[in-house]
Amino acid sequence: MLESPDSTLRDHGLQVTAQRLAVLRTVRQRAHSTADDVCEQVRAEIGAISRQSVYDALSILSEKGIIRRIQPAGSPARYEDRVGDNHHHLICRACGTMQDIDCAVGRTPCLTPAETFGYDVDEAEVIYWGTCPACRSASAPPG
Repeated sequence: MLESPDSTLRDHGLQVTAQRLAVLRTVRQRAHSTADDVCEQVRAEIGAISRQSVYDALSILSEKGIIRRIQPAGSPARYEDRVGDNHHHLICRACGTMQDIDCAVGRTPCLTPAETFGYDVDEAEVIYWGTCPACRSASAPPG
């Protein structure tokens, strides 16, 4: 069972505020949202909130490991609450829809670098790109 947002904040040493609670609830309900999407939803929930307050909340929640910030090439950053595992993402090139993909099991050569150059590697990021079924059928010629 998912911990309550206020308990999550307290457990990570954060002050519980209406803004942080609303941002965390939004990210939990709408995984892979952009900051603008989160801002719009939070405003609908609690009323007036500055864009900077939303960015600040997203930043501290990411920094504390409560949420994850993902920034695919050519796309604005997106946020999700699935943290603590090594999963990847599948993104539609046409509409931008993003899906979680569990890490491949077995031999995964791309996740272990051939050379670390002295780095302590703790994460690998893999993004799969393609066209989702809805966009594929929308672009199919009538037949």
